[in-house]
Order: sequence, then structure tokens, then C-alpha cells
Amino acid sequence: MTERIDSALGERTDAELLAAHAAGEPTAFATLIHRHQEHLWLTARRTSYTPEDAADALQEALLSAHRTAGSFRADAAVRSWLHKIVVNACLDRIRRNKARPSVPLSENESHEPVSPRDRISESETSILVRQALMTLPPDQRAAVVVVGMEGYSVADAAALLGVPTGTVKSRCARGRLKLSTQLAYLKDAGNRI
Repeated sequence: MTERIDSALGERTDAELLAAHAAGEPTAFATLIHRHQEHLWLTARRTSYTPEDAADALQEALLSAHRTAGSFRADAAVRSWLHKIVVNACLDRIRRNKARPSVPLSENESHEPVSPRDRISESETSILVRQALMTLPPDQRAAVVVVGMEGYSVADAAALLGVPTGTVKSRCARGRLKLSTQLAYLKDAGNRI
């Protein structure tokens, strides 16, 4: 019987699952989140400075979505609504962290396992791009991630971020300019394989 219910939930649209959750169906929200889990995690990871902050922000976002599901107006796709909640939770966490800065561990207090350096060129480039991305102000980083990495249009990004399209364009332009300056050395032929 449980399998039949779960398969019936899996066939529903996102909006139907969200409405079912708001109406009290116990597994509807879990089915919806399972459907979008990877996208939401990648969004949180790209918007946050650390994996820990991404995980915490994602958890806060999912709790918020769970609580406010009844207020969903269906003027956007459920996935976009969830995306916006995750981005906002990440930006809120960044603001809170700036208000309460933490003291990093010294080199000899690190609890991270020592691992050999990954020699794969694509992985190294990805790490360098991510590090450069983390130096951008949160609003510019969010715009660059949504438009440049996730492929949303400027209009859709503006709706997700809750700002005018001109603001998204200027944040993307400023962010890309900073990234191109920081990553210019990657264009050097000696840095390519």
C-alpha cells in the first residue's frame, strides 16, 4: 500500500505535491524535496562560502519552505520558489556570519584529513574558479551563479533574487569583471594542458 501511495505522489506535479503537503499529506513534501534535492544542494553550495554553511542554509531553507508551503501563490514554478528560498537563506547566513565573524583555526589545529593533491586539470580549474567566486560580494556572486552557472535568464534571475533586471545585469557585469581580472592568469598558455 505504501508503494502505491509513493508512486502516486511521484506522478504528481510539483504544485500538486506542494498543495498536498499544505493539505496535510505526510509524504508529499519529502517527495517534492527528493525530486529537487541535487539542484537545491548545488545552489546552496555555489552561493555559500563553505560546505557547512551551505548545509545549514539548505536546512533552514527547507524548514522555511515546509512551514510556508500554504502561502505559495503559484505565480512561479515550485522549483523557482524553492531556489529563491535557498538563495535567500544562504545570503542571510552570509550576513549573519559577517556580523559575528569567526576565528579560523591555526594551521596546526586543522582537523581536515591530509590528502594528496588532485592532479586533474579540470578539478584544479574548478577549485580556482570557486575560490575567485567566493571573493565576490554575496549579491554579485548570487547573480553570477544564477545567470552564469545555472543558466537562468536575466528576467528569471531578477524574479528569483527579488531585484530589477537592471540590477541583475549590473551585478553580473561587475562580478564577471572581477572574476576575469582574478582569473586572467588562466589564459596563459603555460597554465593549460
